[in-house]
Amino acid sequence: MLPVAEAPARRATTTPYLRLLTTTQFAFNTGFYAVLPYLAGHLGTGLGMAGWLVGLVLGLRTFSQQGLFVVGGALTDRYGPRPVVLAGCALRIAGFGWLAVAGSTATVIAAVVLVGFAAALFSPAVESETAREAVRHERATGTPRAQVLAVFSAAGQAGAFVGPLLGSLLLLLDDGFRATCLAGALVFAAVLAGHARLMPRRAPVTRTARPRHSVREVFGNRPFLVLCLAYSSYLIAYNQLYLALPAEVEEATGTQSALGWLFALSSLLVVCAQLPLTRFAARRTAPRTALVTGLLVVAAGFAAVPLAPAGPGGLLPGAVLVVLLTLGQMLLVPAARGLVPDLVDDRRLGLATGALSSVSGIAVLVGSAATGALLQAPGPLRWAVLAAVPLTGAVLASTLPVNGREKGNLSG
Repeated sequence: MLPVAEAPARRATTTPYLRLLTTTQFAFNTGFYAVLPYLAGHLGTGLGMAGWLVGLVLGLRTFSQQGLFVVGGALTDRYGPRPVVLAGCALRIAGFGWLAVAGSTATVIAAVVLVGFAAALFSPAVESETAREAVRHERATGTPRAQVLAVFSAAGQAGAFVGPLLGSLLLLLDDGFRATCLAGALVFAAVLAGHARLMPRRAPVTRTARPRHSVREVFGNRPFLVLCLAYSSYLIAYNQLYLALPAEVEEATGTQSALGWLFALSSLLVVCAQLPLTRFAARRTAPRTALVTGLLVVAAGFAAVPLAPAGPGGLLPGAVLVVLLTLGQMLLVPAARGLVPDLVDDRRLGLATGALSSVSGIAVLVGSAATGALLQAPGPLRWAVLAAVPLTGAVLASTLPVNGREKGNLSG
């Protein structure tokens, strides 16, 4: 496990490698979100797929990505990040290129699964490398790791903001969806070229480890599983932006047309406030405290919905939810990612990073079905139950060690 910095904090700039990883996250989300928001419309309107089939295709994309993160993480540990990142870029280029020309159900499904699996390779490799480098940077300079990881998160959110704008412009062209797919492939071609040239040829941290032993070690680590459950409660809550929030907006205004403005508000909050907020929290609180606080803020967002006045256009309750949920996200996501290197052996960091996403993805799949049933419940009951999810996560997170110096025997 990587040691935690003991030296006093001092001013330091980020490293070239961290800048490469951060720029990668921005480019990754720019290319991805130039296509994803318009995929459902293309499948339904452009290709004439039935609604259930569109949902199935989108679900397969999510599973092939989020559900298989653990595979990408394990491959990163065994072969090193460079080949896994390059393979992920190549598969994403192929997937977007295939999606641009796919016309049948089978070819569309194959292309979408390829796009998702590419991210399952690429993202755990980049995220685990960023966490590892953030800890090294903290040890060398005293700069809190959460501050470095916040830059990474903000870069990803900026890409998620720019990508749909790029896609909307390309859709104005003749055969616009094909143009968005080809533009996404071009972005990943640039990422592939950049990493092939600049990413160091680092030896894998555990070429000789048995995969089964690694899996048992990670999933037998009780504090890490507690972190997974706490993080899952956040993702279940965050998924309500796509489930409960649209229902609230339609109930309040009679239409979902204002959703785009609320999503833009969330993205702009992250882009503008992520770094100052994380810098403030990282120098004053332990990662566990930031994680617990973030979950409590998310819970407060749900609890506030039935209490907030309708406001202009009936959107104030939804806006309060978006603001508090986003503020909680900005506190807890860098903290959660920063805790992973403290809770697992460095040789298992890729697998653990992937497992954090995969476990959370499964929880969201199950939790979405359960929370979806709440949409027919009375408003106060609905929001009280939803608030209880991140509140439970905060209770779980409070049992984690405050920092790496309190790890003790983590494998249990």
